[in-house]
Amino acid sequence: MTRKIPATMATQHPDNACAPYWERDGDGFISTYEEVAECHSAFHDLDCEEFMWDWEGKYVDEGVVDKLFHTYYQYFKKNQLGKDKFLTFRIPNIWHEKGYGLARALMGILTAESFAGDMHLHTPPLFEVILPMTDKAANIIYIQKTFTKLAKFKCKLFEQKCAFNYLNVLPLLEGVDDLISCRHILDEYLALHKKEYKKKPEYLRLHIARSDPALNSGLVPAVVAGKVALSEYYRFGKENNIKIFPAIGVGTLPFRGGLSPEKIGDFLREYSGMRTVYVQSAFRYDFPLAKVRAAIKKLNCDLPKTQAKIYGAPETKEAKDICEIFTPPYRATAERIADTINELAGQVPARRERKLHVGLFGYSRGVGKKKLPRAIPFTAVLYSLGVPPEFIGTGRGLEEALNKKINLEKYYLNFKKDLLWAGRYLNKENLAKLANVNLAWKDIQRDVETLEGYFKIELGPKSNTDFIHRNLTSNAFYLWRAGKPVSKEMIESGKIRRSLG
Repeated sequence: MTRKIPATMATQHPDNACAPYWERDGDGFISTYEEVAECHSAFHDLDCEEFMWDWEGKYVDEGVVDKLFHTYYQYFKKNQLGKDKFLTFRIPNIWHEKGYGLARALMGILTAESFAGDMHLHTPPLFEVILPMTDKAANIIYIQKTFTKLAKFKCKLFEQKCAFNYLNVLPLLEGVDDLISCRHILDEYLALHKKEYKKKPEYLRLHIARSDPALNSGLVPAVVAGKVALSEYYRFGKENNIKIFPAIGVGTLPFRGGLSPEKIGDFLREYSGMRTVYVQSAFRYDFPLAKVRAAIKKLNCDLPKTQAKIYGAPETKEAKDICEIFTPPYRATAERIADTINELAGQVPARRERKLHVGLFGYSRGVGKKKLPRAIPFTAVLYSLGVPPEFIGTGRGLEEALNKKINLEKYYLNFKKDLLWAGRYLNKENLAKLANVNLAWKDIQRDVETLEGYFKIELGPKSNTDFIHRNLTSNAFYLWRAGKPVSKEMIESGKIRRSLG
């Protein structure tokens, strides 16, 4: 295999508190119109090796390749798209999200190939798509078959030679159960691929979600399930002689992945074996530009060298047990505080032109269902109240794990570091007031107390900026209770922790 595997994928996740360094109006909102320039900036200014063009749940500029080539022709003449730099569509999952984006995205990939050829640039410039919320092997092969049919139809219609009719589909697994049992999906996909294309894939770029598993099951299951999937991906590749290049979708806050310019070493240690990481908006815009560039350079250099930890059967079982221990207390509490989170989520400042999103959260418990917002506003609301979501259910889960003699930190290496970092943004006064109104918050108090006993450290603000953050979250709490807007406080506290959510 001769192609380059990009280490850093800039994405359009709306988690930035600060305005982008390139934005002229400085309002922090990135319009669809600005995203083409943003893409070029990620390549040119930051040296990100890949850019995700997101068709899932948001409005999108369908002429992105035309505009990139027309506006930045000299750059892409030297840095060929599809060879040196990569643009990858995240397509809508048509089994979860209704709409017409898939057909437009696939046709855009085909027309981009023709356009690049006419401009004497590398072809095809686009040849991979990310399929979010993948839970069935049949869905992966369906997208591939659909693209092949569409490519052949286009060639026949315009009487062209059909050299480009195969699309790599990169499955993004987003549920804890799907991550742990990913081997079933991979085995079935391999069989379907052999049946359809008479050969196995040359390589697979398999993606692991971090935000949605945390939103649905809590911090610890999200980390541990991701590590199990990483191990299973490599085992599958070794057993079937297929090159595997795992990718992970991480934000800067520990709850959403913990990848920030200040924690590159910790991340490489935790997720050794990853080959591509998402570099989301907060990573790029909420830290000093020089520090961002240095961090991306380190990721591009060091990530390909890391080696994955492959779990044996006993370790895989123990990791699964950890997920089953930590998920119930998280879900029980998240369900009971959902009304408060939903009430405040609408005040989280918009950063992209998003459409209504269909999330995974919506399990049945008792009577009816509880829905939560997306992971970024969920995280933003809780941090803005001074109750980092990292704590929800974690203390209670830890108690049970310790009782069962399970060593959690064998599977979650940065457990102590992540919780102590989140603890700096804990506002115990706010948590106590919330607990007086709704007993579900009292369970989070218990989580905090358990973790303080385990770490033998009192959680709370430590530095001057930590105390400023504490004050902002107190202001946000009292403004909310008075029925007043809190968006300003959300932004200001987000700037201190260097991520909106």
